[in-house]
Amino acid sequence: MASSKKLLPSDLPAFVEAKLKSWVQPGRYLTLALSGGADSVALLDILAQLRTSLNFSLSAIHVNHQISPNSADWTEFCARLCVGYNIPLQVVKVDLKRQPGESLEALARDARYQAFAEQQADFVVLAQHLDDQAETLLLQLLRGAGAKGLSAMGEMREGLEVRGEGGVKTPRYLRPLLDVPRRLILDYAALHKLQWVEDESNADISYDRNYLRHRVMPELEKRFPGYRVTFSRASRNLAESAQLADDLARLDAAIAVINGNLRVDALHRLSGARARNLLRYWLAELGISMPSAGRLENLLQQLCSARDDAQIRISLGSAVIRRYRGEVHLEPTATCPRVGGARELPECKKKILAPLPEAALIWSLQDALDLPGSGGRLVFEWTTGQGLSLARLTSAPVTIRLRQGGERLRPDCLRPTRSLKNLLQEAGMPPWQRQRLPLLFSGEKLAFVPGVGIDCDYRVQEGEPGVIVKLERAI
Repeated sequence: MASSKKLLPSDLPAFVEAKLKSWVQPGRYLTLALSGGADSVALLDILAQLRTSLNFSLSAIHVNHQISPNSADWTEFCARLCVGYNIPLQVVKVDLKRQPGESLEALARDARYQAFAEQQADFVVLAQHLDDQAETLLLQLLRGAGAKGLSAMGEMREGLEVRGEGGVKTPRYLRPLLDVPRRLILDYAALHKLQWVEDESNADISYDRNYLRHRVMPELEKRFPGYRVTFSRASRNLAESAQLADDLARLDAAIAVINGNLRVDALHRLSGARARNLLRYWLAELGISMPSAGRLENLLQQLCSARDDAQIRISLGSAVIRRYRGEVHLEPTATCPRVGGARELPECKKKILAPLPEAALIWSLQDALDLPGSGGRLVFEWTTGQGLSLARLTSAPVTIRLRQGGERLRPDCLRPTRSLKNLLQEAGMPPWQRQRLPLLFSGEKLAFVPGVGIDCDYRVQEGEPGVIVKLERAI
């Protein structure tokens, strides 16, 4: 296959075919993100030609942002277009609630990707091209992004695992035109006399991307005609650097992260650059939007320099960073949105429990019991000779409640009953989590506390049916 630099418009179907063969197995289901613009219309025409020979199912999705007065006309155009190709179309209307200071572009992009993530498809196919790659690199550079932010968009991106709903996985994203300059796509559309719509906002240079596209890139091309390919190569080099940094952080995290929490002493032992790299990696793994370089440095200093008994509570977007007994904890302050947004990750992967309702939850031998408001749940695994005695536990109604104060438990049969307050302190559970911990009662007797243990009276005997109770925090 010829390189994209030597491609002719008539070569595009064969070029896309070769890309699809690399990723798409026969029988797969593809959904095209169809805006109605020239790029997605050209790709629709090509995919419609290839669907039979490559044996894949094809549909399209059009997201109506309801921003432009012409948006309804664009939706109607896409509908007529898909009828002509005999391709099913799903139209998704989104209501963008813009907050002061919020980017309309980012809001619209997030809404699109949210809709894409909900598609029942193997791949969502995007018409992004070489010019988009170059514009993105320059935008990120002007925003002061690091190596990860400057990394190239991938030709294929894996879907994300979503907990709950039977273990759903979002579609993969496929960009078969990523190495193709836009002028070649326009030439293809003209050659085949395709029709498309023009978004009037694309001419508005008050948007940063449009300013670069209409004012900066043409001047770059006059002096550096090959800048698109050069930018793409630079992005790939930066992606490799970012991968190496992640590999190093992963090695550091194997020592520094315990039960999802970051050890302060491990940060102390690292150089400044390596500690920042580890902190970035830890936050990214928890799905937190990356803070600015200055904010990250300030966060690192507070975590490492404060007194051991200092009550550290640092707000970071949708989360709160705390330090307790030499470990850094993350506590989300809002419910995590569903995954699949343009930023690759949800705002928070790790949740802690929100308060249970005042009325106790009743366990009626379910395999799992959702904890309202938290996204977490208690999971019950049936066993023999392990965990709690099923007979003794269910000899009275089994309920899940919050701490009220004064609870007592005897997790060690060789020691007397002790206050739950002292047991939680010994277990090293942070104070802010203790009041939201679900406690398992049999009648009025406390039988089990996550992170502490089983009361001696409820331990299963050898050969006796039992149940193991696990607290799962949603991600």
